[in-house]
Formats: sequence, C-alpha cells, structure tokens
Amino acid sequence: MDESVREASNLVMIPANWLLANAGSIISAILVLLFGWYLARTASRFVEHLMPRAYGVDKNFVPLVSQVTRYGILIFAVITALSLIGVASTSIYAALAAAGLAIALALQNTLANIAAGIMLILLRPIAIGEFITGDGVAGVVVEIGLFGTRLRSTSGLYIFTPNQKLWASAITNHSREPRRRIDVNVSIPDSLDIAKARKILLRVATSDKRVLIDPSPNVHVDSFSGASVAMQLRAWVATPNYLSTLYSLTEESKIALTKELNAQSEHQISVTPDPNVPSPETK
Repeated sequence: MDESVREASNLVMIPANWLLANAGSIISAILVLLFGWYLARTASRFVEHLMPRAYGVDKNFVPLVSQVTRYGILIFAVITALSLIGVASTSIYAALAAAGLAIALALQNTLANIAAGIMLILLRPIAIGEFITGDGVAGVVVEIGLFGTRLRSTSGLYIFTPNQKLWASAITNHSREPRRRIDVNVSIPDSLDIAKARKILLRVATSDKRVLIDPSPNVHVDSFSGASVAMQLRAWVATPNYLSTLYSLTEESKIALTKELNAQSEHQISVTPDPNVPSPETK
C-alpha cells in the first residue's frame, strides 16, 4: 500500500517539479504567445491601412498580404515559445514538417484555395469593386482573401465562394471593359408599321446623351412569330452608365411606341431588356 502511495506521489511530483524548475521559461513562453497574438493583429491591421496608400500597390493584394502577415507572425511566436520551454529547434522543425505534410494531405482543397487566390490576384481576372459572375454566383467583389472571395449581390447579400471553385469556373467580368452593349427586345403586331417603329426606337436611343455615337445604335427585325414581329434595339454605352441607361431606354421605348404608333388596346406592344444579357450593378 505504501509503495502505491509513493508511486502516485512521484507521478504528481515529477510534473510539479518540472513546472517549478521551468516557471520562468513557461511565463516567458506565455508572454511571447500573448505578444505574438497582439503583434499579429496589429501588423495585419497596419498592412490593411498602409498598403492602399502606398504608390503602385494593387489594392487586390491587401487582404492576402494582411492574412499572410498575421499567420506568419503567429507561427513564429509559437516556435519561439516552444524553444523557450526547452523544445529543440530541430524537433520543432521536424514536427512542423510532419504536421505540414499531414495537413497538406488532409487539407488539399484548402491549399488549392490558397493557390487559386494567388493566381486570381496575379492574373487579375477580377478586382475589388468589379461586378462578376462565376461559380454560379454574381456580385461586386469586396475582398479576395487567402481562402475565398467575398462578394456583395445586387440585393445586398453577403456571398462567400472558395477561391478554387471561382478559379476553376468561367468568370464573366461585367465591369472590366470600358463600354457595354444594351439590348432591348420589342414585340409589336405585324399590322403596325415596322419602319416607323425602327425610326422611333432609333430616335429614343440617339436622344439619350449616354448612348455612344460610335458604334451607332441600330434596330433590326429579330424574328416573326404568328401575328407579331420581334425587333431588337442595340446601343452602346460607357460601362458605368449601363444599368441606368438600360432602364431608361426600356421605359422610353415603350412610351414612344405606344403613343406614336397609335396602338389601340388590342395591339400588344412588349418592350423588355434582353433576358440573355444580365443587368448588374457596375459601380
């Protein structure tokens, strides 16, 4: 019985003696971890505020560099803390290498997201502030992070998509080109004057100062269906004016056609934006 008590006492005293003998190192390690956590957060915020103001620095790099800075300082703090409590540096690096290999195998998708995020920033198919569609989502790019890209939809919803999925999909950037084409579909009864309808639509387009002269607006007959004629108005505008001009031309075309073609109640005139062409926010 006494032997069992002594063994139990030894089991308690061994870690207690170690803690007492290394109390200074343990306290130092804790302080290093706390300081590292504080420094990582401060440095990350400093990068976020400093880089956008630096000349020639692309704002798309800011979230990625900020996150890399934060995690890098945290890892360094952990290694330093372990060294202070007596863990050999070679053992730490060996453990990190083994852990890195295990993590790489277990988190292949996460590493793929990091690589895809770097490629998105380097090749720049998207940029902060641009409206894009890709991976089945659409919205204004808010942040290109280390693991995923954050978007804001036209209705103000928060969208987060992994970088790998976005990189592997076809990306359509609605804001990158300086000008865009507006398509307005018009359907009128075939009993009405097509030539007159074309003149009305062209006048509506050319009277809007946001519509570009070159390429000039045009109206063509798209198809015939039963007793109706499908026409389409095409006009080019500067990309920032796309959405407002689209709405305006759609409304003005309907008003002008109904009034000037003397359409009766039985005449169905339909004017709609082309459903095949998205009408996103471009600002």
